[in-house]
Amino acid sequence: MKLITEELLNDVTSQAQESLRLRMNYNFYTSMDEPIHRMLNALEPGTYLPPHRHVDKEETYLLLLGSMWVFFYDGAGNVAEKVLLNPLAGKYGLEIPPGMWHSIIALESGTVIFEIKKGPYQPLAPEDMASWAPAPSDEEGAKTFMERMLEL
Repeated sequence: MKLITEELLNDVTSQAQESLRLRMNYNFYTSMDEPIHRMLNALEPGTYLPPHRHVDKEETYLLLLGSMWVFFYDGAGNVAEKVLLNPLAGKYGLEIPPGMWHSIIALESGTVIFEIKKGPYQPLAPEDMASWAPAPSDEEGAKTFMERMLEL
């Protein structure tokens, strides 16, 4: 049995706060080859997840704590839709269809999602990382990009 407890959520959140990337996964799967990947993903404000897509798999987010925006883009990088996940607003999660460009922005410290997607793990191909968005190594560009998204 694998139990999600307040202690576990606090622990993975502490790890995210101490991480340079301001996020941390806690995997429930034991091998990258498993057919289904289930994980906690603790996200702190300021963490940058660049827009990307998974051409052959859906991805499900269930928000356990905090709040966050999920952005969906067309192929040119225009925001097609945005969804605020926040339990206080009655929005707890969503499923992202295969091939959809998406990114997320955590709004509160201690934001944690339960994430589910098909395995085995495959690194994203270059064409599945948005060429119209800053690379993770471009810290200033990433910060500006997220500020622009939050203004929409």
